[in-house]
Amino acid sequence: MANTHLSNAKTAKNDEFYTQYVDIEKEINSYLDYNPNVFKDKTILLPCDDPEWSNFTRYFAQNFQTFGLKKLISTSYAVESKKNKLHYKPTIFETQSHKFDANKTRIKGKLFILENKKNDNKKIDVRNLDWKYLENDGDFRSKEIQSLCNESDIIITNPPFSLFREFITWIIKTNKKFIIIGNLNAITYKEVFPLIKKNKLWLGNGFHSGSAYFTTPIKRQYATGEYNNKSGLVKFGNCCWFTNLDHGRRHKPLSLMALLDNVKFSKHKKVRGKSYFQYDNYEAIEVPFVDAIPSDYDGVMGVPISFLHKYSPEQFEILGMCENLDLYKLKTKIYTSTECRKAYFTKFNKKGIYDLNASGVIIENGRHEKVYQRILIKHKRKGKCKQHSKIA
Repeated sequence: MANTHLSNAKTAKNDEFYTQYVDIEKEINSYLDYNPNVFKDKTILLPCDDPEWSNFTRYFAQNFQTFGLKKLISTSYAVESKKNKLHYKPTIFETQSHKFDANKTRIKGKLFILENKKNDNKKIDVRNLDWKYLENDGDFRSKEIQSLCNESDIIITNPPFSLFREFITWIIKTNKKFIIIGNLNAITYKEVFPLIKKNKLWLGNGFHSGSAYFTTPIKRQYATGEYNNKSGLVKFGNCCWFTNLDHGRRHKPLSLMALLDNVKFSKHKKVRGKSYFQYDNYEAIEVPFVDAIPSDYDGVMGVPISFLHKYSPEQFEILGMCENLDLYKLKTKIYTSTECRKAYFTKFNKKGIYDLNASGVIIENGRHEKVYQRILIKHKRKGKCKQHSKIA
């Protein structure tokens, strides 16, 4: 599965995945459509990048004047810092430069800069990039990159999968605007979810049909199905864009369905062949599919994390998550160790502990069943958006 490959890549530190130009263009267009001047007079930093290969650098360099950028800064890791350094080959752009130093290329990162010269009316594009070696290997945690960050207004990149948690912690501390690619499951991180709940961070416009395709020099590790030999692309089905820049999609209300007969909620009401269940440990109902969120239920609902792809802050309020520590004070029941052991035996007919406190729990056919990770939400009724209801 695509998500398994993403986890494997993270574990093995196989981070050489390059974002397609068309995906960058599609995502950035969603911010420009909402605010055409979003990048005007701004300095953009592209860290964790390989400017010689990166479509991020090429895209923003080619659109430098169109967007009205003030400055573009792009940095790369040194070859020796790469897990798969044997796949790396310097480009002609680098090797034919008088600045090229084979030893420095191994141990030093590179800094690429494109700047708007006030009295220069010439076309500015990727050919005008100026570059030099950094003092260190280009790690985003270094003082050198932090200094470049302080100079920037917006940070945009596809950070290494293996360092995503550290990277997003770093980027949040910068207090900068950002657009970055990551695993959808990062929504559940303690560094991320509180910001989503406070409406300080959200998902971007997203990849086409929810699947991201990256180029990579590491082909042998994806021969089991997700690497396509014809296209040369690796598919990940659990990637998304994280941002704190506004775009129009997040203000578009989600089309909803009405409960059958518009009567008081009952767990016997059916949705796509399944029932709405009341959680045993939360005062909330289980909504297993985003397209099954009822329009006329005023209580708390547990929805899949994929809901955030279509979340509108004008339509819904995020209350918390189903999780172990009751961080959001929403639990109505804490299970004892005895209850967890009994639930495990009932479900699997052997001894063990079923960690019921880690998620929402429904009771089905006499058994306690944990559900997948859920976000707890409710409708915002004041100034509510127009909803297109349909009968289940």
